[in-house]
This record gives sequence, structure tokens and C-alpha cells, in this order.
Amino acid sequence: MVIAALPDTRAVDLDLLREVAGSVSDPEIPVLTLADLGILRQVELGSGVLDGAVVVTLTPTYTGCPATAVIAADVTAALQAVGVDRVQVRTALSPAWTTDWISDDGRRKLLEYGIAPPGRCQPASGGRRPIGLTLSVRCPRCGSTSTREVSRFGSTPCKSHWTCLSCLEPFDSFKAI
Repeated sequence: MVIAALPDTRAVDLDLLREVAGSVSDPEIPVLTLADLGILRQVELGSGVLDGAVVVTLTPTYTGCPATAVIAADVTAALQAVGVDRVQVRTALSPAWTTDWISDDGRRKLLEYGIAPPGRCQPASGGRRPIGLTLSVRCPRCGSTSTREVSRFGSTPCKSHWTCLSCLEPFDSFKAI
């Protein structure tokens, strides 16, 4: 299927393009898609100097995320594979990404992959978010809460390394922010 990126008489299906961009896998946690992570903010047709381009706006999981450039290249390649000629990927840092944006399906996939998903951070009154203190994380293998943090830094900056005191298995936990 070829999708035109030019604003002429051919229709551009932005919902389909959003689905294509959202289906791109995260390079650090390949079981998750950009839609699962909630980092895909917008897919639209550009205007002005970007006239005729498909503009994709992403919010990285954190400002210094090393995967941002790879994700942008993967989104561009996925859209070009369905016939989009010009793609512009933008980064939006505000509002900042939060683990609350991870979909329920994404949380399920993390657990099945062996990574403890983050808890939800609900805003307190006045829109302020509480700073979470994690004393225990449920083991994704046996479900025990008898776990211990080994290192605040896991295999990627967004994860911490834990061990289960019940089944003795090590595991990563996605940090809640």
C-alpha cells in the first residue's frame, strides 16, 4: 500500500500512519512499542517549510535517553516503508513523559518479559505529583514482594536491578517517574 505524503487529491490516512509509527519497537525494550510506552504524541501533516511532510512528535522517556535518535530513525523507516516520502520527527519535552503513560498492555508485556512494571503515580491536589519511594517490587517471575534492590541502575537508565529473596532470581524493574 502506498500512502501519499503530499497534500493533493490523494488522501492521507493519519490514523493509519499513527498506527504504523506506534507499532515501532523500543530499541532498549523490544517487547514494547512506542504506543505501549506512550511516547508517540502526535502524527500530522506539516505546513510551511514542512508542507507535504508527515510530522511525528515524540516525548522521550527522559531528556537524555540514548535511544531517542534510534527511535526517530526507526519511525522514519517505518513510515517510508508504507510510502511516505518525507518524515520529520520532532521531540517534545513538555509535558515530561511519565510512566503513567505506559499502556495497560505495555505493563502486561513488561511483566511477561520479566521486567517488573512501574506503579502508577497519581497527581496529588494542585496537580503536583508525589515522589515515590519504592521499598519493594513484586517479582515478575514468582510474584513475591520479598525483593531487594541491588542497584538503582539496571540494564538501561530507566530500569533498576532487583533480586527476589523467594525464588532468588534477578530481575529489572521499570522505574516509576
